[in-house]
Amino acid sequence: MAGSGEQARHWQYAELPGVDLLRARYVRKTFVRHTHEHFVIAAISEGAEVFHHRGSERYAGAGTLALINPDTAHTGRAGVPEGWRYGAVYPSPDVVAEIAAETTTLRGTPGFVSPVLDDPYTVGLVHHVLRAADEGNALAADTLLRVAVTRLLRLNGGNLPTRRVRTAGARLAVHARGVLEERMADPPTLERLAQDLGTSPFALLRAFREVYGMPPHSWLTDARVRHARRLLDTGISPAEAAVAVGFTDQPHLNRHFARIVGVPPGAYQRERKNVQDAERPGLLLSETCQNSQQSRT
Repeated sequence: MAGSGEQARHWQYAELPGVDLLRARYVRKTFVRHTHEHFVIAAISEGAEVFHHRGSERYAGAGTLALINPDTAHTGRAGVPEGWRYGAVYPSPDVVAEIAAETTTLRGTPGFVSPVLDDPYTVGLVHHVLRAADEGNALAADTLLRVAVTRLLRLNGGNLPTRRVRTAGARLAVHARGVLEERMADPPTLERLAQDLGTSPFALLRAFREVYGMPPHSWLTDARVRHARRLLDTGISPAEAAVAVGFTDQPHLNRHFARIVGVPPGAYQRERKNVQDAERPGLLLSETCQNSQQSRT
């Protein structure tokens, strides 16, 4: 991704399973309200990012980290006119839990207490992880990731509360989410959804916001992009993925995907393909030799 001084790369390194990587500079980029299945550990190196998190605006300047727990709704935009440059790692909950169990006293489901942490040392660690992944230095990338996550958990870690469905409104929101998941490509209107659940549209809207941090239509867009990512990982084309998850066409997927993931689906998929190719060097060598033999005959 490039243009107007903005650039981003979203990729994976085969030797860091369960971890996504991002290096980016954004100026006019705006991330709509969305969630991640993984943790977000974003190390700001230049400028500043402002993001909405749990009812308030948060400011993360150079030398700080933006820390988002899984399934937590948030936004993102530049906090200064020149934008912000950052590197990010997205470890899965299983990766973080494994590190926490080995290196901290945290038990249960570990997570971050504050969404912004002023810690230039860990900012440097995150960027070293990305550099090591770029250079194919598996030992360094794995080591530095574990050191970074351990440090963050010791400085800013806690046990994430277990989400309990106690109130009638919360149960309503959970049921609505289930319907939207089942009917992702053909969702009902808010009125029909509320009617089927035996409530009013505004009561459902209020309950859904309270539980998931966004209205049903925003949650559905976020869920569609998540599902599209999984389809792209399997090799399905962006056009096919768009239709499968319920977008009217690929341009709609492109727009929403970039506003949530940070790069277009085509660029995202190319990076995934590079990782998959790197994981099967023997097969690629065999294919190359076969093609070479065919060209000589």
